Amino acid sequence: MGHTATAQAGSGGLTATEHRLANGLRVVLSEDHLTPVAAVCLWYDVGSRHEVKGRTGLAHLFEHLMFQGSAQVTGNGHFELVQGAGGSLNGTTSFERTNYFETMPAHQLELALWLEADRMGSLLAALDDESMENQRDVVKNERRQRYDNVPYGTAFERLTALVYPEGHPYHHTPIGSMADLDAATLEDARAFFSTYYAPNNAVLSVVGDIDPEQTLAWIEKYFGSIPSHEGKQPPRDGVLPDLVGEQLRQEIREEVPARALMAAYRLPHDGTRECDAADLALTVLGGGESSRLHNRLVRRDQTAVAAGFGLLRLAGAPSLGWLDVKTSGGVEVLAIEAAVDEELARFAAEGPTSEEMERAQAQLEREWLDRLGTVAGRADELCRFAVLFGDPQLALTAVRRLLDITPEEVQAVAAARLRPDNRAVLVYEPLSAEETEAAGDDGSAGQSAGAAPAADSAESAESAESAETDDTDENSEPAEREGADQ
Repeated sequence: MGHTATAQAGSGGLTATEHRLANGLRVVLSEDHLTPVAAVCLWYDVGSRHEVKGRTGLAHLFEHLMFQGSAQVTGNGHFELVQGAGGSLNGTTSFERTNYFETMPAHQLELALWLEADRMGSLLAALDDESMENQRDVVKNERRQRYDNVPYGTAFERLTALVYPEGHPYHHTPIGSMADLDAATLEDARAFFSTYYAPNNAVLSVVGDIDPEQTLAWIEKYFGSIPSHEGKQPPRDGVLPDLVGEQLRQEIREEVPARALMAAYRLPHDGTRECDAADLALTVLGGGESSRLHNRLVRRDQTAVAAGFGLLRLAGAPSLGWLDVKTSGGVEVLAIEAAVDEELARFAAEGPTSEEMERAQAQLEREWLDRLGTVAGRADELCRFAVLFGDPQLALTAVRRLLDITPEEVQAVAAARLRPDNRAVLVYEPLSAEETEAAGDDGSAGQSAGAAPAADSAESAESAESAETDDTDENSEPAEREGADQ
């Protein structure tokens, strides 16, 4: 059964149809005959928030295992078949979902659907100790190269662990700890697949130069016989007080190129007007070279070489406002912090100007158009709104909700949330030349005052979009907004 959406105001004339197979798989189709390509996107409702203590990183590890072969496609065959047909592909893991996607020449759409169905239905037939050990080593190497051994690499992990307290489902991030990656067993992976990789726990979107009737026939042919799985437990409750209640602070002494001030603020849940207002507030304050913080710190005071403020939207927990300032020369972080707090207080008292509101709304509208302007971006957005909010049609009108936000709402969320008692702060201090030389001699890392647990402990873990990890390109810091990953 399915229905067709009519083009709604603010949708740019885009439409989508929704369908559901008997096994529970939700399907969203969107025709676009502008170019002869088609995008396939599959979101599974599983991310790091579904993991338990002692098994962090399992969702991301399993994302890798999904590229290691299935019943009819051995080894690296998924990559070889897609790329050999002229397509591109990848997968990513975040707090709230794991996704897989291909963009293909339109005449190769059936191949992409068959490949996704084969691994959804038969991955366990190919999952063995060899593939498990291979991808465990790959993920551990990713952690070393992109988190533990790069400047500021564990900042997001540290801040997440502070803003979301011990025991909270978002306390750890998707990359996982070394100890937990080592502890994961083949039985863990098989149980994880059986629990979460089921058609009734997934949304499949297909966007582009497609024949909807033929596409549905292929989907029914390849996915329709895959049995549903029951027994999935809902993620633990992610509700927290609006405010942290105090300023949490750590000083990190590491071999970094410059002093830095990083902070994370608790902000409203995604899907609310308050979250949209927070997005506009952070865009005015730190979204690009026209923002208040860039103008104050980089242009006027020349105390920083970079200053940004972005939003990581989260549906199952408070969203995260991410402040990142790299200092200039020998400037002290305390001077930077005082200037930041002065700008935040002024914004809370006065709110945005009409020009700032217009510019911020135009900037977010452009980002929305950029996401929906490609078949891959639109497929991802349709899945996102279906999985997280139950309605893929919301993706087509998201910008209308942003444009409805008033300056008063932006000012109110800034006054309520962008305050010193609602943040975790990291202050990065570079090692002296003598400390750097000593660290090189004995192999020790920089010291952290009041730091989070060591990166290889079970309590500390990671994520990209990011806040999101993928099999070829991970970021240690979150994408400014969901969908940018991504």
